[in-house]
Amino acid sequence: MLNQSDKNYDEFQAEGYFREKGTLIGDGRCGGKAKGLAYAKIALFGSPLGETVSFPDLTVVLSTEVFDDHINGNGLSGLYDEEDWETVKRVMDKTPFSDSLKRELGAILDRFDTFEAPPLAIRSSSLLEDSISLAFAGKYETCFSANCGAREDRLKILERGVRSVFTSLFNPSARAYREKHNKPHRDESIAVIIQSLSGKNHGNYFYPELAGTLFSRVFRRPNPRIKKEDGVMRLCFGLGTRTVDRCAARTFYLTNPSIRPAGNLPQQVAEASQEYFDYIDREHGTFLTGALSMFVPFLRREHKNFGAYVQNYGDNFLYSTMAEPEEPVRPLFSFPELHIKERALFNTSKDLLKHMEATTGFPVDIEFTYETEPVKNFRILQMRPLTSYEELQGVHLPDVPQERIIFRGDRMVSNGSLENVTHLVYVDASLYKDQWDPSAAARAVGEINKKLEGKKYILAGPGRWGSRNPALGVPIIYAEICNCGVLVEISVPELNFSPELSFGTHFFLDMDSDGILYLPVFGKHGNNIHNMEWLDETPYTVGEHPSVRVYEGNFSVYLDGEAESGLIILSA
Repeated sequence: MLNQSDKNYDEFQAEGYFREKGTLIGDGRCGGKAKGLAYAKIALFGSPLGETVSFPDLTVVLSTEVFDDHINGNGLSGLYDEEDWETVKRVMDKTPFSDSLKRELGAILDRFDTFEAPPLAIRSSSLLEDSISLAFAGKYETCFSANCGAREDRLKILERGVRSVFTSLFNPSARAYREKHNKPHRDESIAVIIQSLSGKNHGNYFYPELAGTLFSRVFRRPNPRIKKEDGVMRLCFGLGTRTVDRCAARTFYLTNPSIRPAGNLPQQVAEASQEYFDYIDREHGTFLTGALSMFVPFLRREHKNFGAYVQNYGDNFLYSTMAEPEEPVRPLFSFPELHIKERALFNTSKDLLKHMEATTGFPVDIEFTYETEPVKNFRILQMRPLTSYEELQGVHLPDVPQERIIFRGDRMVSNGSLENVTHLVYVDASLYKDQWDPSAAARAVGEINKKLEGKKYILAGPGRWGSRNPALGVPIIYAEICNCGVLVEISVPELNFSPELSFGTHFFLDMDSDGILYLPVFGKHGNNIHNMEWLDETPYTVGEHPSVRVYEGNFSVYLDGEAESGLIILSA
């Protein structure tokens, strides 16, 4: 259990824990991610939860000394000041590891072989990452190794993963995040966590049955019955990459798990449900994504809870997988009965969040995996402070004529206001599709973002921004929108664009910790307004992609998170 002197998370030193276990390489620091994991292990020791919650079988940490030795030993300190990302990657790729580092990695690989060579996760753990004030969520690299085949090949893949994590310290989004928060680049250093991947072999495929993130506070609520202290879970089938990326996953509010933020109508469920899952293919030694529609017979055989995970959607109805459909249907990971059949998962989640929040003294964010058979197994992969937590302050929405309203939303809005905003940047959905070059559209937004540094502008456009799939929204990175004050995601159903209310993703953690407001607009549903007349008739300048428009004027933003209502207006 934690000693009294250890209970202050901010001052907790995790190096002693890993050194005592013999799993810390080097005399440097172990970084924020490793610190959170060590703190969680110690906090649960001796408690009732310690009997039901486990951790990855083996975690080894390369301390910051290993990174610093690689940078300084090869004369690479100039990379801290190098802004050209392609140059950084080229230099890091051709710089060899020292013989001593290669020997250490070989010894680490041999340690994992005692666990029958499980797949490996190679994760960042920087000095600034997962601190109480800053999350750095998703800024640095995470890699996977199938860890199969000849030892020489497995060692090369491990080296490649460590190099990728090292290199990611210099990437554009990390640089922009540090600059925005006034953190000197040279104050940052990075440790590397090498973990046995949590999951099971299913034939040649390795994945956890369920993976997710937990948050002990709820920032965006689709229903007043949900209290901010109730906690929320974001869950997917397979590897947990889909819970932290802007992919479809299921959100459960822990005291009202039947409520869905996107709505409970069949079409709404279908739009928000996971249809792909990620896994490690151990035969071919690679990370892959599979379509549920192609895996239904396999998953039905492998998982007795298949019916609690999957529904069929067709003709605007949802069907049980037990029924034989007469028409073609789309199978969905909608998890219709999970909260009923797997009460242990939800009870453990609630108890764990309360315990960790009471121990740390602040709201927490936990990543986990869960297996239902042969025995129930809840594993913590990461625990960190929920840096964006704050009490909601009341925001008054003014009564204005409809012609002055540019956008209005009535679901899952964040809380806050901005006045005297001088620029509105808008991506037109039709031109984005017709002039198809998603990367160019994203870069055009990034150029405007750079020019508007120091001004909190309004950014609006179709679908889910930052998605891995550009057909769902503009594939920007953090560095390309870091200066905006509010992001408006607009539903355009005829072009298959829809906001993804993905609270808990790295994308939303960035926005919350940076104070970037969020407003989803669902076409003509309810009180939603997307004022195309104003957008088409008001003069604007065109960005470097024809879909990107820049309007200048005097705009105001009013978002009431308590009342679930938000306005963006042309000021009088």
